[in-house]
Amino acid sequence: MSLVIVISVGAVLTIFVTIMMSYGLAAYGKSASDQRWNAAMAAAYAGIEEYQSRLANEPAYLRYGNPASAFSAGSVVQLPPDDNPAFGLGETGTWATIPGSNGDSEFRYEVDNSEYATTGNLRIRSTGRVGDATRTIVADLRQQGFIDFLYFTDLEMQDTNLSGAATSCERYHWLNPRPTSCSNIAFGNRDVLNGPVHSNDTIRACGTEFNGTVTTANPSTPRVLARTSAGAGCGSQGNPRFTLPGYPAFAPQLELPQTNTQMRREVRSDLPIDVPRPGCLYTGPTKITLHSNGEITVYSPWTRATRIAGQPATTGSAPSACGDISRITTGSGHRFTPPENNLIYVQNVPSVNTDPNFWRSDQRPAGLNCTGAGNNSVEGGGSVVGNGIGYPIRFEQLPRLQANSYQCRVGDVFVEGSMSGKITIAAENFIYITGNIAYRDSQEDILGLVGNNSIFVWNPVNSSGQALLSDVNRRIDAAMLSVERTIQVQNFYRGGDRGDLIVNGAMGQKFRGIVRQGTATVANGGYDKEYNYDPRLRYTAPPKFLSPVTTTYGINVWIETERAFNADGSAR
Repeated sequence: MSLVIVISVGAVLTIFVTIMMSYGLAAYGKSASDQRWNAAMAAAYAGIEEYQSRLANEPAYLRYGNPASAFSAGSVVQLPPDDNPAFGLGETGTWATIPGSNGDSEFRYEVDNSEYATTGNLRIRSTGRVGDATRTIVADLRQQGFIDFLYFTDLEMQDTNLSGAATSCERYHWLNPRPTSCSNIAFGNRDVLNGPVHSNDTIRACGTEFNGTVTTANPSTPRVLARTSAGAGCGSQGNPRFTLPGYPAFAPQLELPQTNTQMRREVRSDLPIDVPRPGCLYTGPTKITLHSNGEITVYSPWTRATRIAGQPATTGSAPSACGDISRITTGSGHRFTPPENNLIYVQNVPSVNTDPNFWRSDQRPAGLNCTGAGNNSVEGGGSVVGNGIGYPIRFEQLPRLQANSYQCRVGDVFVEGSMSGKITIAAENFIYITGNIAYRDSQEDILGLVGNNSIFVWNPVNSSGQALLSDVNRRIDAAMLSVERTIQVQNFYRGGDRGDLIVNGAMGQKFRGIVRQGTATVANGGYDKEYNYDPRLRYTAPPKFLSPVTTTYGINVWIETERAFNADGSAR
């Protein structure tokens, strides 16, 4: 009986041990499988990061990819000269190996750059492989730039061209403090900024409300000059208010390009690979009215060709997509539907006689007189020089220190209206916002305004300083950038209180622009600020919008998708 009991117990223990060993081996296999599964995801992430590093070192790398990839359909890509193994396809194709993984972790990626020309977005599909496990993620990469901020400024001082201050003032306050004679500007106590703010300079603010991140390139404190700081000049207006903890904070400088003229490349018809969908070019002072059905009205009397070829331009064309040239140049212009997701560039009248838009210095379009509206304008109704398309208006006094306003042969844009669609308007000279600009659909429509020189909120006054516009408040739905100068209200020092300037979008400028001048309660002229960031600009941009000199890319959205490849490299 004892022997039977011992054998029975032994059998039970043997079965128990066998079960435990089987469970342990199964758990080990499951654990190893889970480890490979998780490692494959990490390898896919490593692929995205490796591609970002290539872009940082060579911005033109976005042109490269494997044209045989189904994910790249609709893109213009080619294999790179350096034989990147991450562009491999199929069972015999290559994989890139993650350093330090002993060859166990690998990745491939595929590129979709079909939307880059319009929105600046790249889509990358990266697949990681570890053993028999593969996982795939798709990430949207977008250039990090000026539209990441509701408000961006290089120098927190007035444009020396407009203030009359010495050009020696053009320096960062944190590097070498500027005297008050350098026209330092402060936010006021009635100003509200609802969105991220960045300045390369030291910000000055008096009782301002900042509802978002606030960063400056000032490496030391104080990063914002307030009432209690020497030199702020805020009087009794009080300290600024920061609703987010930890701000203001430091962030690196964001460098502006020296000019926006490279955007003119986007209207060339001889670059089928780099510019597969050219925009529209207009010459000289140009009036653009936006309409809620997606159409625009363009009046541009100096224009001869709306697309060009060559650099410098030697030939041109006038396709119907950019309007009927015979109607654009006469009367009240032509109303038409512009190319969707594209760029309009307005240039100065060319001085090179081989350019298709060239005019001799003694020539002008038939019937065009370079005077103000009705040949009757400032200072007692005398005839003054103007641009021939209605500016200056009757009895308008030219703003002080702006003797170059309304010139007849420069690339100025005068724009207003109800916006529908996706478009960017760029000017080689000034942009004047002559009325409200409002999106018909705030979720679908998007507008970019890029001035090589200043962007002015038009605010004409007569010789007595009285406003010539009867409306109050101004709304601007747009992402705006002044490359060399500033964004400011015209005649901010005259015309009385004009109400609120409501900006829904983003603003970037080299110099700080003045919007209102007066006391805390009484305005000599201009608008109070109500600036609201358009959150869509975190992941998209107006078509062909200008980027910083140093381009970096951030991941806006990523999502795991169905695996693109099996472990043997074959497509799923």
